[in-house]
Amino acid sequence: MKIIADENMPYVQELFGDLGTIETVNGRELAPEQAKDADVLLVRSVTQVNGSLLALNNNLKFVGSATIGTDHIDTDYLATRGVPFSNAPGCNATAVGEFAFIAMLELANRCGGQLKDKTVGIVGAGNTGSAVAKCLQAYGVTVLLHDPVIQDSDPRDFISLDELIARCDVISLHVPITKTGEHKTWYLFDEARLNSLKQGTWLLNCCRGEVIDNRALIKVKLKRPDIKLVLDVWEGEPNPMHELIPLVELATPHIAGYSLEGKARGTFMLYQQLMQVLGKDADKSMTALLPSLWSVQLDIESIPNQKSLLQLARFIYDLRDDDELFRKTILDDSSKPPQVNSLNNNGFDLMRKNHLHRREFSALRLVNTGHSDVNWLTNLGFSGIGQ
Repeated sequence: MKIIADENMPYVQELFGDLGTIETVNGRELAPEQAKDADVLLVRSVTQVNGSLLALNNNLKFVGSATIGTDHIDTDYLATRGVPFSNAPGCNATAVGEFAFIAMLELANRCGGQLKDKTVGIVGAGNTGSAVAKCLQAYGVTVLLHDPVIQDSDPRDFISLDELIARCDVISLHVPITKTGEHKTWYLFDEARLNSLKQGTWLLNCCRGEVIDNRALIKVKLKRPDIKLVLDVWEGEPNPMHELIPLVELATPHIAGYSLEGKARGTFMLYQQLMQVLGKDADKSMTALLPSLWSVQLDIESIPNQKSLLQLARFIYDLRDDDELFRKTILDDSSKPPQVNSLNNNGFDLMRKNHLHRREFSALRLVNTGHSDVNWLTNLGFSGIGQ
């Protein structure tokens, strides 16, 4: 069996190595000639899987995408060929939730004030949006939800987008990209909607770049420096608009979901699905793949302070490092000839490929030496809190 896998997917050899031969590829540049002999194709969101890619392939038995979204997969085409497909819904939801929460703590630190005093609106209340809400609610922040796709079947309370914009100090976007239909999300935040944001709004995008009209965002932001931006995703990836970068408070290369746990979880979910398709037992464990937990002894009583919580979060993941690297790499790339960027495999993709160090809150086991109520830290995601 020949397995072709995106080179950015971790633990492929450990999970799939005994099933056949593995060939790793640049997912963004995967060509029909490379895919023609594949029995199994394992991809991420940068690979368009469609009739063009698979025109030369007659062997395909399974396609897996280690992502939540499926807009890069022609599922109708795969169905006509009878090729089983699986994605990995929820695999990186915790990572995205913690990323957005940490970004908000960083903005609170920079702008002054308390995150707990903000009202946060979440647009898209699926796996990732719910993970953001979980972090915020554990910390005691007021959260409002907007999601017309699920609101009729979900017991939570929802409000309209216009009401959310009018009421919220912070807006975090977590929707799939849809270009047509009643609930289209392509350019959901166009120039008019961006101009309607409250004074001093923080706007975070951790889903798809085209949910915000980036050219309109540049225009609005130049007139309204009061709006604070966190962008992990960009229109035109892997080539973001360079003039937008200096206008953004925190900028990263589509890695909000790139925790070690999230990436491992995505690969592991595909392993489970392939074994089911093959009629075999999934006899491997995800926990065996991950490094052991860190353990820290501290006085829990000091953590309710926002600054102390930010310091603890930075111990797990310091978002400022990726922001600094992004600005240096992408803006450096902009000064090079296009052929040099091509030879260097594009700085945007290289940052994604090399992003291996980040852990989730659950990787840190806290030992309580005080007597405070620590349930909120457990709800936030930290492990092993006790005496």
